[in-house]
Amino acid sequence: MTNARVRALGYAVVGASDIEAWHEFAVDLLGLHAAERTEERLLLRMDDYAYRLDIRTSDEDGIQALGWDVGSGAALDELTKRLADAGYAVNRVDDDAAAARGVEALVSFRDPDDKYDVELFWGLRNATARFRSPTSARFIAGPLGVGHAFQVVSDESAYRRLYQDVLGFRLSDHIDMPGGVSGVFLHCNPRHHSFAFVASPSRPLGVGHLMLEVGDLDTVGRAYDEVLDGAAPILSTFGKHTNDKMISFYVATPSNFGIEYGHGGMLIDDETWLPTRYDAAHYWGHRRATS
Repeated sequence: MTNARVRALGYAVVGASDIEAWHEFAVDLLGLHAAERTEERLLLRMDDYAYRLDIRTSDEDGIQALGWDVGSGAALDELTKRLADAGYAVNRVDDDAAAARGVEALVSFRDPDDKYDVELFWGLRNATARFRSPTSARFIAGPLGVGHAFQVVSDESAYRRLYQDVLGFRLSDHIDMPGGVSGVFLHCNPRHHSFAFVASPSRPLGVGHLMLEVGDLDTVGRAYDEVLDGAAPILSTFGKHTNDKMISFYVATPSNFGIEYGHGGMLIDDETWLPTRYDAAHYWGHRRATS
């Protein structure tokens, strides 16, 4: 099966030292639906799937795993072989662990910088109950996936080989960034990018933010007002990106990474899309918080 590839960002697993703070942040501010809440776990929905964010009690805050949907068992087998041939130690997770993730089958391996588990799966469980956002947010997810992840990495070539050559992502574009570095933006479906990375020695390694997209600008604006009123620490102000045209702001999660919360991200078509390079990430705004 030579066309096996990643289809979407299916979920993220997050370590959290404060589940209560996550509930308030995710539900009251972002408008996610709390599907399950215990002292140890918070499952958050944004569409018809059973969950998209799995928040787990942990002494260490941060991303523990990113789960990529590959669409079928045959694709999972082919990609597992490719990973092994590329030198990755791939762990085929047993049925009980896959069931705990809510998927049909699952394999995992360590990110090249050993920061978190990369998980490939197929068959994420759907929910029978209707998705209900407490803020009436409508998330752009479904077959496009959660949104995107942006990561600071140590070796650009290693991530290009993994995500493009092995996992089948396609290049969307590049952005020149401060410090003489270049961001690489990759897509796996019509969303402009589902994974992006930059090799920047001035930034800490790991996932810097996840992007969540909603269906109207007013939802973003209302959340931004709440952030300005102190609901959560702002990371970057309201602004518009050059490459995907997203209008968004960045806010700090209780687990020490960011959420980009936005609207209006463009969709692209591989038949007509031509990768390009931008000399800045923003048309306007997205000014970093100074305090």
